[in-house]
Amino acid sequence: MVNSIKDLNLNNKKTLIRVDFNVPLKDGIVGDDTRIKEAVKTIKYAMDQGAKVALISHLGRPKGEKKPEFSLKPVADYINKHFFPITFINDCIGETVDKAINNLKAGEVVLLENVRYYKGEEKNDPEFVKELAKPFDVYVNDAFGTCHRKHASVYGVAEVISEKGAGFLVEKEATYFDKLLKNPEKPLAAIIGGAKVSDKIGVINSLLKIADVILIGGAMAYTFLKYKGIAVGTSLVEDEQMNVVAEILSESSKKGVKILLPIDHIISDKFGGTPKECNTEAIPDGYMGLDIGEKTRQEYAKALENCKTILWNGPMGVFENPDYAKGTFFIADKLASLGVTVIVGGGDSVSAIKKSGVSDKISHISTGGGASLEYIEFGTLPGIDILR
Repeated sequence: MVNSIKDLNLNNKKTLIRVDFNVPLKDGIVGDDTRIKEAVKTIKYAMDQGAKVALISHLGRPKGEKKPEFSLKPVADYINKHFFPITFINDCIGETVDKAINNLKAGEVVLLENVRYYKGEEKNDPEFVKELAKPFDVYVNDAFGTCHRKHASVYGVAEVISEKGAGFLVEKEATYFDKLLKNPEKPLAAIIGGAKVSDKIGVINSLLKIADVILIGGAMAYTFLKYKGIAVGTSLVEDEQMNVVAEILSESSKKGVKILLPIDHIISDKFGGTPKECNTEAIPDGYMGLDIGEKTRQEYAKALENCKTILWNGPMGVFENPDYAKGTFFIADKLASLGVTVIVGGGDSVSAIKKSGVSDKISHISTGGGASLEYIEFGTLPGIDILR
């Protein structure tokens, strides 16, 4: 278990909260405030407990330079307008910051400037860590999307400040992934999609230890089909991954994990061209697979019927194009109808769940694409380990 913000005494304590305010900005305007909303529960709790709160985040990749287009000031303005009063401090270390933190009253909040303005952040430089941690009594991490990185504001500061815990968002993520990996209700199904086998090798290998059935969709399915000697036409294939596919299939048969592959497809003669149904496993010459077909959808639905835990990572086709989105949205609707523990991780699957309007019927939608994949692959993350 991770130590929780609820286990900490925050009253009158100078509290540094790592949030993920890496939001889309256009002409200094916040384009999507999902990440801000996600953090509000933790911030408000700290305020109500009488903490003196400083929020710290990165924004974009300024690569250790102070570039105005990566400033968090527009985010502070947005929070002031829509959520609660907040003061922006135009640095994250040094005298200005120390002074501002020492002058805070209980329940007040400041937002510090982009922590990636300093090279020491990504290097987890001990001197930078010391400067960052200096004014604070308590550290809280609520930025799950950065927990896979051993950065100063994610890992280093948590090593230095002994009073520390997870915010509500990180605590929820850790609870779901720990249960999935260590003690899932069985049978467990994993639906893995996306373009490349190479992106998901570690995840699949990890899932082979716990899953009962793995359903494969997206372009990565064609690499599996080609390995099995099935014609895939001009579909996207990673020829250099054939050894990996061989290992996965051999391991799955040793462990008794069923791997399901598409048995029909939605195809076209060019990427995003006119869709055509292909009712066989083999794809004709000159055509590429761009989504799973109706028979595959029904077979996958049947395989999910009696599962108690389901993990979904990656779309079933090129779902950005409505012609090739049916398979992905079918899976989303199916998962919403089952009433079992469903965990969705990875940007595209999360986006599909939101677009299909069934978010409220999914047990847990992870906020960290790369972080959720690494959690499954390695069983934990540095930013979470340090809070245990």
